[in-house]
Amino acid sequence: MTYSKIYDYCVQKNFFKNHDKVLIAVSGGVDSMNLLHFLHLYKEQLEIEIAIAHINHKQRQESDLEETYLKSWAQENKIPIYISHFTGAFSEEKARAFRYDFFKKVMFEESYTALVTAHHVDDQIETIMMRLVRGSLLRYLSGIKEVQTITEGQVIRPFLTLRKEDLPAIFHFEDASNAGQDFFRNRIRNHYLPLLESENPRFSESLLSLSQESTLLLEALSDLTTSLDFQDRSVFSAQTDAVQFYLLQKYLTAFPNLQLSRKQFQELLHILSHKKEGHFPLKQGYELILTDSLFFIAKISPETESNFQELLLEYDSSISFPPFKFTFSDEKADRSGEFIIPLFSLEPITLRKRQPGDKIDFGSFSKKLRRLFIDEKFSIKEREEAIVGVQENQVIFVLVAGQTYLRKALNSDIIKAKLYIEK
Repeated sequence: MTYSKIYDYCVQKNFFKNHDKVLIAVSGGVDSMNLLHFLHLYKEQLEIEIAIAHINHKQRQESDLEETYLKSWAQENKIPIYISHFTGAFSEEKARAFRYDFFKKVMFEESYTALVTAHHVDDQIETIMMRLVRGSLLRYLSGIKEVQTITEGQVIRPFLTLRKEDLPAIFHFEDASNAGQDFFRNRIRNHYLPLLESENPRFSESLLSLSQESTLLLEALSDLTTSLDFQDRSVFSAQTDAVQFYLLQKYLTAFPNLQLSRKQFQELLHILSHKKEGHFPLKQGYELILTDSLFFIAKISPETESNFQELLLEYDSSISFPPFKFTFSDEKADRSGEFIIPLFSLEPITLRKRQPGDKIDFGSFSKKLRRLFIDEKFSIKEREEAIVGVQENQVIFVLVAGQTYLRKALNSDIIKAKLYIEK
């Protein structure tokens, strides 16, 4: 396939519509070198700035040659390049985690909103096969996504509908270790898939069909259960075992780093059914938190952060709760702020993160913050960063992703002060 057809596909899918700065993961192989040349050729048409991110895994003699070549190419073409060297005992899993940690770090520090990788159809087939052999849950058999949301922005894979053989032949580095049997993916690629295709020449197509059908099935189930507030334990427990199984899988998609095995998933279901309240460690620094009425999964916060989760703001004073400064002052004060909230009491205000059971009164109805965040489609990161203001045991405001939600005032309420919020 020519680059012009790939460009047309990118435009059709609006891959780069919301991105100005794009980071390209480049290993030096034929697929990533094609990705680099394609995006460099079409960067003006796509209206993006590009940069290279490269990991030298230090596993082959050619690794240093690849790094030197990419540095030279970047300098010649005036493209920023970011390089890191893998350290520690090498494994496929550790190398992948190292790569993505580095990519996210660069994205965060240098304000790139998209990471572009050169995954193609062959990678997709191998990934589905690997997950099938490992006994992954059905949800993970849907394979690699073309666009995936991460905290720092998006991962975009514009080659995911292409076979490797469809890519133009350009200068690249060949990794001789790909022909070996040392790593699981290599064994899938070089041994298991050819063996199964000798039985069924269309076996790879069957894997892709399985992936697509899994995706459609899960989307259909999601559509049918979208109105269920399933983190409410009474709602969750009222469902059949089959629906509970699906709903928990659906919830886990919000935590892509939390890849539970089938056994761990069953243990999680068991805890939800048999435990009343408590904190239950999972993996990757996550824990399941059960209250009398709710369940949710959260990162285990270091003890050093606990004192920062709640601050008390007295009348006629200011306090910093990053990224904002809050000033509780007389309503007649000559002040300005990005947000100004009328207050009907001079009692202290508690500034904190959201807690289970929080709800805000909108007058004719009240709404749990968890439901509000879901309905308004705030991301997990935005929910975690939301700031809640509590006065006289009532939530009086919620500040989330630049938006402010206020408690409905009573007709008898009289403004006594204001809360000025500045960045």
